[in-house]
Formats: sequence, C-alpha cells, structure tokens
Amino acid sequence: MSANSPEATASSPSPPTVNVVLVKAGRTKIIYPAELLHDDGTRLAVRAAWATDGVRDFGFVRFEPGDVFTEYYWRDRWYSVKEVRDATGTLKGWYCDIARPATLAGTELVVEDLDLDLWRSADGTDVRRLDEDEFEESGLTESDPRAASAAVAALDELESLAREGGFEALLI
Repeated sequence: MSANSPEATASSPSPPTVNVVLVKAGRTKIIYPAELLHDDGTRLAVRAAWATDGVRDFGFVRFEPGDVFTEYYWRDRWYSVKEVRDATGTLKGWYCDIARPATLAGTELVVEDLDLDLWRSADGTDVRRLDEDEFEESGLTESDPRAASAAVAALDELESLAREGGFEALLI
C-alpha cells in the first residue's frame, strides 16, 4: 500500500486546524492556519509554517519560508512562546510574544499582541528583550495600566526563565 493511498490516509486523520488571529492595537495584523496539536483547557499548542512569503531578518535570527513554528498559548498567562525550526528541523530558538491571554472561539485562536517580545537562541546564550520602545509608544501604560503591568511582569518572568532555567518546562 502506498503512502498516498486512501487506506493510508483514512487510518491517520490529520489534526484539526485553527486560524491564529494576531491582533495588535485593536486591528487584525495577520491570520494564518495552524494545526491544533494540544488543548488541555489552559494551554494550547499549534504548529504552523512561516506565514508570509518573504524573509524577516532581525539581525540575530531570520524567519523565512520553510520555517516551522510550534506555538504555545495560555488562557491564563500574558505571553505565548513560539519554537522556531528551519526547514531541516534545526532549532533556531524561541520567539516570545507578550500578549493578553489567548481565547479560542470556534476555530479562531485570538491573541492580542502587546508590543513586548523576548528572543532566546537555541543554545540559550542569546536572551534579549525586544520592542520596549514600541511598548512605551503604544500608550498602554496610560490607557490600560493593569494590562501594562501584567505585560511587564510577563516579560520579566520569561526573561528570568530563559536566563536561569525552567524555560523548556513551559513547553512540556
């Protein structure tokens, strides 16, 4: 029996698909399909290909066609963690978005980005806070001080885990 035969595909159903909806400053920034790998009621895990045709070069890492993101979202935490692998499966690192807790409504996984980010390289030697200037410019501190405080606390927590250990335990 070949791998493409109806018998082979019928016995191994594909994971359900959700649409990840990334909202920033009240506007939808991007929507992309992802396979739902896990949902325990608190944490969700999805897998998706790099969602654009182009390359995004941050200087310390490049996201490009062929990259695969395994993304972890929480309904009770103010961040998401995205494991990034290249097309061959080699780990590049983890990109973390500080965001309001995720919501899943039907097949839409909605995440509101709060402008703060963290990068941790695959070997753990490069941990960096990102976009703190964008966060300051967003005005969230004035418009929603509670959310701003939660965002800063989430970034501090992730940075501590990334530098001092326990980071990978988030993803188990």
